[in-house]
Order: sequence, then C-alpha cells, then structure tokens
Amino acid sequence: MGVSNKRSVILLGHARSGKTTLSESLLYFCKTTTRKGTVADGTTVSDYNFDEIERKHSINSSLLFCNYKGTTIQIIDTPGYADFFGELISGIRAVDSAIIVVDATVGVEVGTEQAWQLLEKFNLPCIIFINKLDKEDADSAKILLNVKNRLSKKATTIDSIDTPDLVEVIVESDDKLLEKYLEGVKLSPEELTAGLREAVIRRKVFPVLTGSALTDQGISGILDAIAGYLPAPLERPEIKGADSFNPEVKKQILFKADAPFSAFIFKTISDPYVGQLTLLRVFSGFLSSNTSFYNVNKKTKERIGQIYILQGKEQKPIEVASYGDIVAIAKLKEAQTSDSLCDEKEQILFEPIIFPEPAISASVKPKSRQDEEKISGALTKLSLEDPTFKITRDQQTKELIISGLGDLHLDIMISRMKKRFNVEVELGTPKVPYKETIRKTAKVQGKYKRQSGGRGQYGDVWLQVEPLEKGKGFEFVNKIFGGAIPRNYIPAVEKGVLQAMSEGAIAGYSLVDMRVTLCDGSYHDVDSSDLAFQIAGAMALRKGVLEAGAVLLEPIMDVEVVIPEEYLGGISGDLNSRRGRIMGMEVGGKSQVVKAKVPLAEMFTYANDLRSITGGRGVYTMRFCHYEEVPHKIASTIISQYQASKKQAEEQG
Repeated sequence: MGVSNKRSVILLGHARSGKTTLSESLLYFCKTTTRKGTVADGTTVSDYNFDEIERKHSINSSLLFCNYKGTTIQIIDTPGYADFFGELISGIRAVDSAIIVVDATVGVEVGTEQAWQLLEKFNLPCIIFINKLDKEDADSAKILLNVKNRLSKKATTIDSIDTPDLVEVIVESDDKLLEKYLEGVKLSPEELTAGLREAVIRRKVFPVLTGSALTDQGISGILDAIAGYLPAPLERPEIKGADSFNPEVKKQILFKADAPFSAFIFKTISDPYVGQLTLLRVFSGFLSSNTSFYNVNKKTKERIGQIYILQGKEQKPIEVASYGDIVAIAKLKEAQTSDSLCDEKEQILFEPIIFPEPAISASVKPKSRQDEEKISGALTKLSLEDPTFKITRDQQTKELIISGLGDLHLDIMISRMKKRFNVEVELGTPKVPYKETIRKTAKVQGKYKRQSGGRGQYGDVWLQVEPLEKGKGFEFVNKIFGGAIPRNYIPAVEKGVLQAMSEGAIAGYSLVDMRVTLCDGSYHDVDSSDLAFQIAGAMALRKGVLEAGAVLLEPIMDVEVVIPEEYLGGISGDLNSRRGRIMGMEVGGKSQVVKAKVPLAEMFTYANDLRSITGGRGVYTMRFCHYEEVPHKIASTIISQYQASKKQAEEQG
C-alpha cells in the first residue's frame, strides 16, 4: 500500500456525542467487522476494557483500522470526559488529522471546545461531523451556526463542490484558482476538488458533514472526505525535533521511506495477556519485526520482537512498519511514553508530551496487610499506563497520595486496582502538611532525673530557642564551656531536640525555622547517659517552644485558573471565599487567566467546584509557593482537635 493511500484520524468530541458509535459504523461500512457493536451492549471494538463495558463510555483511547476504496485508515477513538483528557493529548501526537463529532441535539459542548483548542495548538486539519440527525429534536442548520460561532467561521458544508459559497472559500485559499475565478474562467470539478483538499490540509476550510452514526446515515460521505480531503503522511503539518547532541538545534522530520527511521512513543498500555504494549507513530523510514531501534531518551539500543497493528484489543502481526503507521510493540524493557526512537547514527529528539497536572488528590490506605504488599506495584503499573495519574508519599504526613484529573478518574483507578490487581484500598482526604514555628526567644531548663534502685538516670540541659528567617530550617549551636556537660553527651541532646521537633509542640506537626542553642547544664558521674540527655533535650525543647510563642503554619499554593470571561466574577468570589488572594489577571487566548495564592486546606474540593461553577469550561493548575501563619481562629480549632485526640489516646492507652 502506497503511503499516499494512508490516513490517520483521531475522533474527538464531548462525552456521549457518538464517537465510539461512529467508529463502529466506519468499521462495519468498510466490512472490517461483520456485525456492528453497540455501546449499550458493551460489544464495540474500541471499548473493550471491563470498566468501559460496565460504565458504557470510553475511558482509554483505542486504535482501529479499516480499508476504504484502496485507502488504509487508522483511527484513534478517544474518551470525551475531561477526567481522561490526557488520552486526547497523547493520541493527537500520533495522527495527521481529526474528526470532531458534534451532537445534533445539543451542539458544541465543553469537551468539543477543549478538543478544538488542541487541534489549533498542533495545527491539525479536521472535518466536523454533526451526528445524531435521527433524533427528533435534531436541527443541523441551528447546530451548523453554533459550530461557526463556537469553533470556526471556516466550518463549511460541502454537499456540492460547485455551490457559490464553497467555490469562493476554495479560490480564496489558492492564488492560481483565484486568478482564474476573477478572470471569469469556470473552474472544473477536478480543480475545485484539488483546491478544496489543499484548503482543508492548510486549515483554511473545515468541511462539515451531517448524518447519524447509529443508522449509518452519512458514513460513506465521511469516508470519502477522509480519503479525499484529509492529508496523507507526506502532506501532514511539518514536525521539528531537536538534535539529540545539541538540543538547541532544530531538525525537520523528513516524511520519506528512504529517510532515517524515527518514531515517537505516545502511549503505553498494560495488556492482561501480552503484558506491556508500547504504542508508537512512525514518522520517517521504516522498522522491521525482530530487529532493533535506538532510544534517544534512554540512550540505549533495544531489540524488538513482533510488531502489531491494533484493532481494539486484537493484535494483528505485521512484518514492517513504515512512515505514517501507528503500531504496537510488546514487552519493551526500557521504552516509555514520550520516548523518541530513531537510527543511532541519525538521532532526533521529539518534544515530550506535556500532560495536564493533576487536579484532585486522595490519600490511600490498604485494607489488609496482603494489600499493603501489593499496592506499590499496582499503582506503579497504573501510573506508567496513565501519566496523568500520579503517586506520591508525603514525607511529613506519611500518607500515600494518589492524584488525578477528577473524581471519576480516581474512581476508575481504584476500581482497576481491585479488579486487575486484586488490591483494595480506602480513600480519604489528604492531611494538610502544617508546620509549627516560634515567634519569640525563650531560655528554659530540661532536667530528667530518675532513681529507682541501682543505677539511676540524670540529664540536665539549658536551651535557648529563637526564631530563624523563613525557610532557614534548623540550627543547633553548642555553647557549653568548662565541661558542664561532657562532650560525648552533646549529640544525644541534639538527637532529643530533633525528635521533639519532628513531633511538634502544639498540634503534632514538625517544627521549622528555629535555632536551638545548648547554653548550660549539669551531669552525674554515674547516672548520666545518652538516653537521659536525649530525654532532657526533648523536654527542654517542648517547654521552650511553648514559651516562645508557638504558631501554626500552612502551605500556600500558587493557583492559576483559566476560564471564559463570563465566569470571572464567580471565580474571583469563590477564590476569596477560600481565603485566597488574587494576585492578577491576564488574557490567555480567548480565555481569562486568574492568578491567586490560596491555602492548600481550602483547595481539596476545588476541582469539582470549578467544574460546577463553569459548566466544565474552567481548568486550573496549582503549585506549592510558601508557608504562612494560620489565622488565629482556624489555628485554635486545629490545635484543640489535636489536644483532644491526644488526650483520648492517652486515656485509652
């Protein structure tokens, strides 16, 4: 099959717009499948995972292929929910074009807009399919106007190539045709078709087609448009990579069979039977089964076995993958998502995929000792498969934290842990990693003396505690002179101080930003010991902190919220209600960017609240900025709760 007869498209659109049903229609129409599956029955080729069948919607992107009138079409079907936006971002890096699917009963929705913005970013041509015309309340004329207003004025129906409006659009994007047209020369259907193809590839026109994937209405028109107007691999928008030896130097990828091999890993999936499957797009040259490639990111050569082309969960072996192909390779040892593969002599580095930052987090605890042993491996495998799913361990709170793009995302991952890895966990709201510090200087004594027959315990220290600048951490100063405390006990005093600092003094959180000076003390020739001085040091530290005006600190986050302008007032008010300080606003494309500093304690429900306020059209990022003192009223509540739980534990103990 010649490369001019290859097409690759990604199906994009809001959830429930009918992308998976469309993929079924395309496969069935091309006689690739013998029966047409349905989402309701869980029989579609692309939604093959247990949770997709159970929930009746796409969760992962999946690869499909069909042949239409001599053209091989590779398709990536994607989920429409915002919680799985990472699947769109990775899939779009593998294709040359897209089909935007719009529901004829509701028009352009949030997911449609977000997908459109991705296409603009990567400069990919697309056609628009207004789906579900079989529904009673469908209105294609109204939805076409909606598409023009919300997506692009260049969205145009192409029912007939020689309609005056379409002819004008075509000639405007081609100087030679425009010259002929202005001279009054009648353009031939062949000239108009070629002009339209060029206009589509250059994103001067976005053809709009209508129909119903459920009843197969308009499917032949979509296939004709894919083959006739969307780009072959040679015609796709250019890609530049970096020279791996000198990343500042940009190299253009040559879309040729005789060019050096180059490919990009856009996705990794775990297959229950084959193990890890690595999905890659070949951009130049070719790769044969049972050979090897060079991984630029890992700086290693890796042997490969069989190459596959995927049809949902089925793997069809092929001998050679050439430029333009989207293929899978099993059981690679080193390769991961975003890695660049190439000929070792002609190295090129593709831009890595930039995935969205997690928007929501939860703490996880295994339900049993058995689950505790398996939890780490299960979470690692899930995070390799989905780079938007992150795992961290908070060193201060000692909690295992999972993070994702939304409640649904985390829910899916917990379900997969149970069904795929037989691991059950309990979810909770992560603890806020508060810290404690002091505001004044205090000098105190810590004396530990025990005598209960035989050798006793004796340690006596005087400590001075004083605040340090924010971020300075901890300093221990030894000012013992004249042997008031033998030198060999000094480390024990510091150890006791550090132990007490890690446990906190007012609310159980670690102490920071303070200098502790060992000023004086006394010892006993027989009864003194490391343990006694360690306990004395801890006693003095706790006492000193309480006398030095101990306060509670909380993490403050840098928050950036990107929203349509009409939600500016609502978002500003909401951030203020979270004790946030708005630092500025700026325009970002068609959106407004609100920058604020907000306490982490107020942000745990923000992902869902933002979605509710903006109808799903807002996104945000959050990064740690600094620590600030907790307002007195809130701090009093936190301290009271800690003291009460401590007292209860002591009574029960």
